[in-house]
Amino acid sequence: MNPLNHVAIIMDGNGRWGLKYKNSRNAGHRAGLNTVEKIIKETIHQKIKYLTLYAFSTENWKRPRKEIKYLFDLLENFLINKIDKLNDQNIKLKIIGIKNFSTKLNKLLNIAEKKTCKNTKLQINLALNYGSKSEIINAIKKLKKNNKPINEKNLIKNFQTKNIPDPEILIRTGNTKRLSNFLLWQAAYSEIFFEKKLWPSFERSDFKKIIRKYKSIKRNFGSI
Repeated sequence: MNPLNHVAIIMDGNGRWGLKYKNSRNAGHRAGLNTVEKIIKETIHQKIKYLTLYAFSTENWKRPRKEIKYLFDLLENFLINKIDKLNDQNIKLKIIGIKNFSTKLNKLLNIAEKKTCKNTKLQINLALNYGSKSEIINAIKKLKKNNKPINEKNLIKNFQTKNIPDPEILIRTGNTKRLSNFLLWQAAYSEIFFEKKLWPSFERSDFKKIIRKYKSIKRNFGSI
Protein backbone atom coordinates (compact mmCIF):
# COMPACT_ATOMS: atom_id res chain seq x y z
CA MET A 1 0.00 0.00 0.00
CA ASN A 2 1.41 3.38 -1.04
CA PRO A 3 2.21 5.87 1.74
CA LEU A 4 0.30 9.13 1.59
CA ASN A 5 1.63 12.28 3.26
CA HIS A 6 0.61 15.11 0.94
CA VAL A 7 -2.38 15.86 -1.28
CA ALA A 8 -2.48 18.93 -3.52
CA ILE A 9 -5.72 20.20 -5.05
CA ILE A 10 -6.57 22.62 -7.85
CA MET A 11 -10.03 23.74 -6.73
CA ASP A 12 -11.48 24.44 -10.15
CA GLY A 13 -15.10 25.11 -11.09
CA ASN A 14 -16.41 27.50 -8.44
CA GLY A 15 -17.46 30.17 -10.90
CA ARG A 16 -19.08 27.72 -13.32
CA TRP A 17 -20.95 26.04 -10.46
CA GLY A 18 -22.21 29.42 -9.27
CA LEU A 19 -23.47 30.41 -12.71
CA LYS A 20 -25.13 27.03 -13.23
CA TYR A 21 -26.94 26.79 -9.90
CA LYS A 22 -27.14 30.34 -8.49
CA ASN A 23 -26.65 32.61 -11.53
CA SER A 24 -23.64 34.11 -9.75
CA ARG A 25 -19.94 33.28 -9.94
CA ASN A 26 -19.48 34.70 -6.44
CA ALA A 27 -22.05 32.26 -5.06
CA GLY A 28 -19.85 29.49 -6.39
CA HIS A 29 -16.79 30.84 -4.60
CA ARG A 30 -18.81 30.99 -1.38
CA ALA A 31 -20.03 27.41 -1.85
CA GLY A 32 -16.47 26.30 -2.53
CA LEU A 33 -15.50 27.19 1.05
CA ASN A 34 -17.93 24.55 2.32
CA THR A 35 -16.10 21.97 0.24
CA VAL A 36 -12.77 23.14 1.67
CA GLU A 37 -14.03 22.45 5.19
CA LYS A 38 -15.30 18.97 4.19
CA ILE A 39 -11.97 18.04 2.59
CA ILE A 40 -10.01 19.31 5.60
CA LYS A 41 -12.08 17.00 7.82
CA GLU A 42 -11.47 14.00 5.56
CA THR A 43 -7.76 14.82 5.29
CA ILE A 44 -7.51 14.69 9.08
CA HIS A 45 -9.57 11.49 9.16
CA GLN A 46 -7.16 9.91 6.67
CA LYS A 47 -4.19 11.04 8.81
CA ILE A 48 -2.66 12.93 5.88
CA LYS A 49 -0.12 15.47 7.12
CA TYR A 50 -0.07 18.01 4.26
CA LEU A 51 -2.86 19.52 2.16
CA THR A 52 -2.04 22.14 -0.47
CA LEU A 53 -4.92 24.17 -1.91
CA TYR A 54 -4.52 26.29 -5.05
CA ALA A 55 -6.62 29.30 -4.09
CA PHE A 56 -5.31 32.12 -6.32
CA SER A 57 -2.71 31.91 -9.08
CA THR A 58 -0.44 34.63 -10.47
CA GLU A 59 -2.64 34.48 -13.59
CA ASN A 60 -5.88 35.04 -11.65
CA TRP A 61 -5.16 38.77 -11.47
CA LYS A 62 -6.59 38.87 -15.02
CA ARG A 63 -10.08 38.27 -13.61
CA PRO A 64 -12.59 41.13 -13.13
CA ARG A 65 -11.71 43.39 -10.19
CA LYS A 66 -15.06 42.85 -8.51
CA GLU A 67 -14.56 39.09 -8.50
CA ILE A 68 -11.02 39.41 -7.13
CA LYS A 69 -12.27 41.71 -4.37
CA TYR A 70 -15.01 39.23 -3.48
CA LEU A 71 -12.49 36.38 -3.31
CA PHE A 72 -10.22 38.32 -0.98
CA ASP A 73 -13.16 39.45 1.15
CA LEU A 74 -14.12 35.77 1.53
CA LEU A 75 -10.57 34.93 2.53
CA GLU A 76 -10.46 37.77 5.07
CA ASN A 77 -13.72 36.60 6.64
CA PHE A 78 -12.45 33.02 6.72
CA LEU A 79 -9.26 34.07 8.52
CA ILE A 80 -11.15 36.22 11.01
CA ASN A 81 -13.85 33.65 11.78
CA LYS A 82 -12.12 30.29 11.32
CA ILE A 83 -8.47 30.63 12.28
CA ASP A 84 -9.14 29.97 15.97
CA LYS A 85 -11.04 26.82 15.03
CA LEU A 86 -8.12 25.63 12.89
CA ASN A 87 -5.76 26.40 15.74
CA ASP A 88 -7.91 24.45 18.21
CA GLN A 89 -7.76 21.50 15.81
CA ASN A 90 -3.95 21.59 15.86
CA ILE A 91 -3.83 22.68 12.19
CA LYS A 92 -0.95 24.75 10.83
CA LEU A 93 -1.55 27.28 8.04
CA LYS A 94 1.29 28.18 5.67
CA ILE A 95 1.07 30.54 2.71
CA ILE A 96 2.98 29.71 -0.45
CA GLY A 97 3.13 32.48 -3.02
CA ILE A 98 3.90 36.18 -2.84
CA LYS A 99 1.97 38.17 -0.22
CA ASN A 100 1.24 41.14 -2.44
CA PHE A 101 -2.24 41.93 -1.15
CA SER A 102 -3.89 44.69 0.87
CA THR A 103 -2.31 45.69 4.18
CA LYS A 104 -5.29 44.15 6.00
CA LEU A 105 -5.11 40.80 4.22
CA ASN A 106 -1.32 40.58 4.53
CA LYS A 107 -1.65 41.24 8.26
CA LEU A 108 -4.36 38.58 8.68
CA LEU A 109 -2.26 36.04 6.78
CA ASN A 110 0.79 36.76 8.93
CA ILE A 111 -1.24 36.50 12.14
CA ALA A 112 -2.75 33.19 11.00
CA GLU A 113 0.67 31.74 10.18
CA LYS A 114 2.18 32.90 13.44
CA LYS A 115 -0.76 31.69 15.56
CA THR A 116 -0.71 28.19 14.06
CA CYS A 117 3.02 27.75 13.40
CA LYS A 118 3.57 25.09 16.10
CA ASN A 119 0.59 22.91 15.24
CA THR A 120 1.30 19.38 14.07
CA LYS A 121 -1.85 17.45 13.11
CA LEU A 122 -2.19 18.87 9.60
CA GLN A 123 -0.37 21.54 7.60
CA ILE A 124 -2.54 23.39 5.10
CA ASN A 125 -0.49 25.14 2.42
CA LEU A 126 -2.61 27.86 0.88
CA ALA A 127 -1.27 28.79 -2.55
CA LEU A 128 -2.03 32.50 -2.98
CA ASN A 129 -0.59 34.61 -5.77
CA TYR A 130 1.40 31.49 -6.55
CA GLY A 131 2.96 30.51 -9.86
CA SER A 132 5.32 27.59 -10.26
CA LYS A 133 7.31 29.10 -13.15
CA SER A 134 8.14 32.24 -11.18
CA GLU A 135 8.96 30.09 -8.13
CA ILE A 136 11.58 28.18 -10.15
CA ILE A 137 13.00 31.33 -11.75
CA ASN A 138 13.24 33.15 -8.40
CA ALA A 139 15.02 30.16 -6.85
CA ILE A 140 17.61 30.24 -9.67
CA LYS A 141 18.08 34.00 -9.21
CA LYS A 142 18.70 33.52 -5.47
CA LEU A 143 21.33 30.87 -6.14
CA LYS A 144 23.10 33.03 -8.72
CA LYS A 145 23.01 36.05 -6.41
CA ASN A 146 24.60 34.03 -3.60
CA ASN A 147 27.05 32.25 -5.93
CA LYS A 148 25.57 28.86 -5.07
CA PRO A 149 25.71 25.91 -7.47
CA ILE A 150 22.50 25.49 -9.46
CA ASN A 151 21.51 21.92 -8.72
CA GLU A 152 18.41 20.03 -7.63
CA LYS A 153 19.21 20.11 -3.91
CA ASN A 154 19.85 23.86 -3.83
CA LEU A 155 16.82 24.67 -5.94
CA ILE A 156 14.52 22.76 -3.60
CA LYS A 157 15.97 24.67 -0.63
CA ASN A 158 14.91 27.92 -2.27
CA PHE A 159 11.41 26.94 -3.30
CA GLN A 160 8.43 28.27 -1.37
CA THR A 161 7.65 24.63 -0.59
CA LYS A 162 10.97 23.90 1.10
CA ASN A 163 10.60 21.45 4.00
CA ILE A 164 7.30 20.23 2.51
CA PRO A 165 7.33 16.77 0.91
CA ASP A 166 6.25 16.53 -2.72
CA PRO A 167 2.57 15.60 -3.16
CA GLU A 168 1.84 11.95 -3.86
CA ILE A 169 -1.60 12.94 -5.17
CA LEU A 170 -2.62 15.97 -7.22
CA ILE A 171 -6.34 16.45 -7.83
CA ARG A 172 -7.96 18.91 -10.21
CA THR A 173 -11.72 19.28 -10.18
CA GLY A 174 -13.83 20.97 -12.85
CA ASN A 175 -13.24 18.58 -15.78
CA THR A 176 -10.15 20.47 -16.97
CA LYS A 177 -7.00 18.48 -17.70
CA ARG A 178 -4.06 20.80 -17.10
CA LEU A 179 -1.83 21.87 -14.20
CA SER A 180 -2.17 25.65 -14.72
CA ASN A 181 1.28 26.57 -13.38
CA PHE A 182 0.78 24.69 -10.11
CA LEU A 183 3.63 22.77 -8.42
CA LEU A 184 5.21 21.92 -11.78
CA TRP A 185 8.46 20.73 -10.18
CA GLN A 186 6.95 19.20 -7.06
CA ALA A 187 4.33 17.22 -8.99
CA ALA A 188 6.85 15.52 -11.27
CA TYR A 189 5.93 12.11 -9.84
CA SER A 190 2.51 12.85 -8.38
CA GLU A 191 -0.39 10.63 -9.31
CA ILE A 192 -2.74 13.06 -11.05
CA PHE A 193 -6.51 12.70 -10.85
CA PHE A 194 -8.73 14.87 -13.06
CA GLU A 195 -12.21 14.99 -11.54
CA LYS A 196 -15.27 15.91 -13.63
CA LYS A 197 -17.19 17.43 -10.73
CA LEU A 198 -16.98 21.16 -10.12
CA TRP A 199 -15.29 22.00 -6.81
CA PRO A 200 -18.47 22.89 -4.82
CA SER A 201 -19.92 19.49 -5.81
CA PHE A 202 -16.82 17.53 -4.75
CA GLU A 203 -17.62 15.40 -1.70
CA ARG A 204 -15.68 13.52 0.95
CA SER A 205 -16.77 10.30 -0.77
CA ASP A 206 -15.10 11.47 -4.01
CA PHE A 207 -11.93 12.25 -2.09
CA LYS A 208 -11.95 8.83 -0.42
CA LYS A 209 -12.46 7.12 -3.79
CA ILE A 210 -9.35 8.84 -5.18
CA ILE A 211 -7.32 7.87 -2.13
CA ARG A 212 -8.38 4.23 -2.46
CA LYS A 213 -7.42 4.23 -6.14
CA TYR A 214 -4.07 5.83 -5.36
CA LYS A 215 -3.24 3.18 -2.78
CA SER A 216 -3.74 0.44 -5.35
CA ILE A 217 -1.42 2.01 -7.97
CA LYS A 218 2.00 0.45 -8.57
CA ARG A 219 4.39 3.40 -8.38
CA ASN A 220 7.64 2.79 -10.30
CA PHE A 221 9.36 6.22 -10.31
CA GLY A 222 11.01 5.41 -13.62
CA SER A 223 11.97 1.84 -12.82
CA ILE A 224 10.13 -1.35 -13.76
